[in-house]
Amino acid sequence: QAPGKVVLSDQTVVIDVSNSAQGYIMVKYIGTSSKVKMQIKGSNQTVYTYDLYQGRYETFPLTSGDGNYQIHVFEHVRDNQYSLATTKTIVVKLANPLLPYLYPNQYVSYSSGSQTVAKSAQLAAGADNSLAVVQNIYTYVIENISYDTQKAATVTSGYLPVVDSILSSGKGICFDYAAMMTAMLRAQNIPARLEIGYASGGIYHAWISVYLEQQGWVNGIIYFDGKSWKLMDP
Repeated sequence: QAPGKVVLSDQTVVIDVSNSAQGYIMVKYIGTSSKVKMQIKGSNQTVYTYDLYQGRYETFPLTSGDGNYQIHVFEHVRDNQYSLATTKTIVVKLANPLLPYLYPNQYVSYSSGSQTVAKSAQLAAGADNSLAVVQNIYTYVIENISYDTQKAATVTSGYLPVVDSILSSGKGICFDYAAMMTAMLRAQNIPARLEIGYASGGIYHAWISVYLEQQGWVNGIIYFDGKSWKLMDP
């Protein structure tokens, strides 16, 4: 939500930080550029870069914990060059460090009425604990979503998954798999982190990490067969 209680704005952007304690901000670009980038850098100095789209609020997580965050907005000039349009600084004190991994955001977009959320509730209904929920959701995703090689060959920069479309089509690329599983887990109150980067061999990839109360953050190895933890990359 963007309730407008605490807002930073200028002629370029409106940033609603009313729910920063919940681990997210809402940003709306109101300038005139057709291509816009935003960077968020928190206290750990990690820089996250996103695309912004004109005239609509989008949700962005505050995943660097407590402290100062710098928000930079860049407008396209020509070719691959961008100019700095505005910079804002906010101070964040999270109510809980796990909250950024429990809300929807631009990369993991869903609502209470999403079919993906309904499916996750079905998968969680018979589970005894959070680990069983993770296993049920993981099994469903890998058994019901097939890899879309055509999409992988033609996808362009700025692509964002639509989880309900992935669910209904039964096809997707790695970003789709990760976004869908993350949405399902978050909808069941299980913190999940969508990771994007380079896997072995220099391949651009997306995967997930999950937080379990009895284990903490489990990064990349979140399948437990009763004896050992194994790689689980949907």
